[in-house]
Amino acid sequence: MEAAVFEYHKEEDTVDIESFQGEKQKLIQPTSLKDPKLEKLKEALVYWINSTLKPEHIVVQSLEEDLYDGLVLHHLLSRFAGVNVSVDEMALTSIAQIRKLGMVLEELDKRLGLQDSSRIKWNVKLIHNKDLLATIHLLVAMVRAFQPELDLPPNVTVEVVIMEVSKSGIKSDVQMEVLTEKDKGSDSLSKTEREDPIEQLLKLEAHKVNTVKKAILHFVNQNMSSMGLQVADMDKQFADGVILLLLIGQLEGFFVPLYDFNLTPVSHSEMLHNVTLAFDLLNDTGLQVSNVDPQDIVSQDDTATLKVLYALFKKHKGK
Repeated sequence: MEAAVFEYHKEEDTVDIESFQGEKQKLIQPTSLKDPKLEKLKEALVYWINSTLKPEHIVVQSLEEDLYDGLVLHHLLSRFAGVNVSVDEMALTSIAQIRKLGMVLEELDKRLGLQDSSRIKWNVKLIHNKDLLATIHLLVAMVRAFQPELDLPPNVTVEVVIMEVSKSGIKSDVQMEVLTEKDKGSDSLSKTEREDPIEQLLKLEAHKVNTVKKAILHFVNQNMSSMGLQVADMDKQFADGVILLLLIGQLEGFFVPLYDFNLTPVSHSEMLHNVTLAFDLLNDTGLQVSNVDPQDIVSQDDTATLKVLYALFKKHKGK
């Protein structure tokens, strides 16, 4: 029995080597896979996909496991470029998935302006084989093309091993691969001008920070007064999502049905549900707050709460 198992694995290894002869493979080093910057980039991309495709009730949990069959990429292509490829919604067999991926990627490459194959860092085989490096390169290119205002974590690099298999053996080399560029900004802008306005604010003297907070608080209470509500503590009173939802409804001119959220939330999950709904509504109105997660608001993160309220203040202060 042991001999049979040994022979089986030996045959399998031979097939793998032959199938990759003449090709170069890039593999992310295990140490880079644990890099916090890479983790943040993956989380940002997952959040971007899920917020974009929420109306289609599509939820992605893993970049490697959930994009290889072409379904999610097809929906993103349709959403951003208005292109619907004539393929089955669900491709169940490997052959059908590869065919679908080929058609979707062909259209995506056109929309991304990357018909030159030498500039493309992904292909059907890599995506279908759940190659994380190729998948991230593709998604970052899509964000840059379709939603350039979205801030992805800057300066993310990974160490990769490049392997080339030939009849004479395996050659390998190690190099750094850039996933997102350094945040250089425009040459005409200073570093201070490029930073998030709230990040800038929090670096100022305390009395200047308090002046801006008071202005935002006045703006909030002006819009909530008609409902008989007043905010005194921004961090605590927005943490459960109730006032945030009501404020968004007031500013955007729509009523949020009471059955859609918890009016008197008690548990953490109820609060998180409310704030997540508020973020979905902000996305639907075209207002995206970068680098802020619903959990940050529930946790009473001062900076996160200020960013959300400042975004609303900036959009509606003239009305």
